[in-house]
Amino acid sequence: MILYPAIDLKDGQCVRLLHGDMDKATVFNTSPADQAGRFVKDGFDWLHVVDLNGAIEGASRNAEAVNAILNAVSVPVQLGGGIRTLAAVEAWIEAGISRVILGTVAVRDPELVKTAARKWPEQIAVAVDVRDGKVAVDGWTGASELDPITLARRFEDAGVAALIVTDISRDGAMTGVNVEGVGAVADAVAIPVIASGGVASVDDIRRLQARKGVPIAGAILGRALYSGAIKPAEVIAVANRRAA
Repeated sequence: MILYPAIDLKDGQCVRLLHGDMDKATVFNTSPADQAGRFVKDGFDWLHVVDLNGAIEGASRNAEAVNAILNAVSVPVQLGGGIRTLAAVEAWIEAGISRVILGTVAVRDPELVKTAARKWPEQIAVAVDVRDGKVAVDGWTGASELDPITLARRFEDAGVAALIVTDISRDGAMTGVNVEGVGAVADAVAIPVIASGGVASVDDIRRLQARKGVPIAGAILGRALYSGAIKPAEVIAVANRRAA
């Protein structure tokens, strides 16, 4: 299982939100590039970066911080938040982003996502952000009528590298990952699924690994990693042991 420490960007700083609420942000590092370097030093092989301002406003707003991260580390970085045009996708891939995450546009313009996935194979992921059984949009400030499995199935055989399934009700709350909800999506499609939202301890990673059905490809680590509830060496060892 691949672990993705999260760097959420708000106003140029590294923060964590509670349930996606921009008014409930805790600043963990004023230098996102420094935080990226720390995660790499801890042994993580990927980084998960989200432009929170961009997600709400519909265009990149923390580009300076993202570029600083790219300049600071050599591990692959996946980026989401406000990327809603092919030109924006191309610009970030040319800048060095390894995987672009598309969320709102996956709901509103699935053909754009499919076009991007064909043009940049294995470099496009889809965010499946779930609140009360429906997929949220616009940085989680809006709702759609789509359920997560219906959205996921739109992109079967489209060449999408991964689906990032987030339970918004658990995000930032350290209440435990929604194994059943994430697993239901993983079992419904052939696209690799990354679990997000509520990971509180190494036991959550073990629970994801132990579930019956299609293996969960990865997990995003947020507040529990920043708070020290999850120790990098321990969680990396658990993920690698299972993979071996």
